[in-house]
Amino acid sequence: MEQRPRILVIAEAANPEWVSVPLIGWSVSQALREVADVHLVTQIRNRDAILRAGLVEGQDFTAIDSEALARPLWALGEKLRMGQGKGWTTLQLINALSYPHFERLIWKAFGDDLKAGSYDLVHRVTPLSPTISSPLAKKCARAGVPFVLGPLNGGVPWPKAFDAARRQEREWLSYLRSAYKSLPGRGATLKHAAAIIAGSRHTASEIPDTVAEKIFYLPENGIDPNRFSQVATPSADGPLRGVFIGRMVPYKGPDMLLEAALPLLKSGKMALDLVGDGPMLEDLKAFADQHDLANSVTFHGWMAHGQVQRVACQADLLTFPSIREFGGGVVLEAMALGLPSLIVDYAGPAELLTPACGWTVPLGSREDIVHGFRTRLSELARDKTPLKTAGMAGKARVEAHFTWARKAAQLSQIYDWVLGQRQAKPVLLDEEVGDAHAAE
Repeated sequence: MEQRPRILVIAEAANPEWVSVPLIGWSVSQALREVADVHLVTQIRNRDAILRAGLVEGQDFTAIDSEALARPLWALGEKLRMGQGKGWTTLQLINALSYPHFERLIWKAFGDDLKAGSYDLVHRVTPLSPTISSPLAKKCARAGVPFVLGPLNGGVPWPKAFDAARRQEREWLSYLRSAYKSLPGRGATLKHAAAIIAGSRHTASEIPDTVAEKIFYLPENGIDPNRFSQVATPSADGPLRGVFIGRMVPYKGPDMLLEAALPLLKSGKMALDLVGDGPMLEDLKAFADQHDLANSVTFHGWMAHGQVQRVACQADLLTFPSIREFGGGVVLEAMALGLPSLIVDYAGPAELLTPACGWTVPLGSREDIVHGFRTRLSELARDKTPLKTAGMAGKARVEAHFTWARKAAQLSQIYDWVLGQRQAKPVLLDEEVGDAHAAE
């Protein structure tokens, strides 16, 4: 557009001081300020952090107080999920019930402005879950204001071989998750959205073919170069050094990693750093004690997000055998540091990692993954030469596609298409992204 578009960005979760979805909501909304005039609408719980970040309330953002309904439903969800960090599908069901109230309050606050043409389009960035409909989509369509939805991501199927991990995570509702496609409002949301951004291939596959012409593929995670300014500088000599970063829970596979690496760890050919906390931590420590791995395995526990890269930059390789990741942000962060990855070829991480940037192991049984990791780790322990080349390729890929500034430029292309400023539907990523396979 000749003039910068005026965007009302809705991000119920947008917080510069948190991680995961709130950080995505915040990062996208801020990056968009480079290409558009943005007013952020978020939930009241984020207000203080946004003020500390320097935004001006009323001018740069509006905080909507939906706590009268959100707080009691959130408390109910916490009880139903039966454990901190568990029962994610249950919590999303509660969010699906409470979120429409948030959008009704947005319409009450901004409906007149939207009908008066004060904004060129509305973009709902969060929630990311494709199970949560948007009452605003239809209202914006009636007001003649294009509504952009996404990125949407979630609901990657649990691998059949890891049903025990599903039960340990108390994901009872995940057996019924596909029922969300019949929830009231989903059809209207997709019908009235001018563009739908899918953050994963799986999510794109769940969107009906009737709206296929409006779908854009763009993974939701991005990198702030100021947060990831270091470059991995592992020792040229010595054993292969791997690092695991994540919650110590069954589906992320830290136990599989220890089992796979055990012969190398015992022989001194490999060292391993494990960063994170969770219910498996004590059992993992017991395993290390049982096998006398004190000199080769370091448990760092929970670390502040900004400190993790210090440990990661001392490693040769991110070793991450998770069998169910929606976005795989940790892989992208490793790539930004010039650190190659070894992952399971499934879902989010496999869509980010290309053959040039690391290695994948086919998804299979626990025994298959342990064997695959052990084989690849043994090869890299014998010859570390490919690691640096793969790390630099990953860093270059992040700079080309996955910084927040780059994502803002990609979203700007969608806006131009929606607003009729370009005829051809933009392709945001080259075909190599999302088609990772084992590098030979």
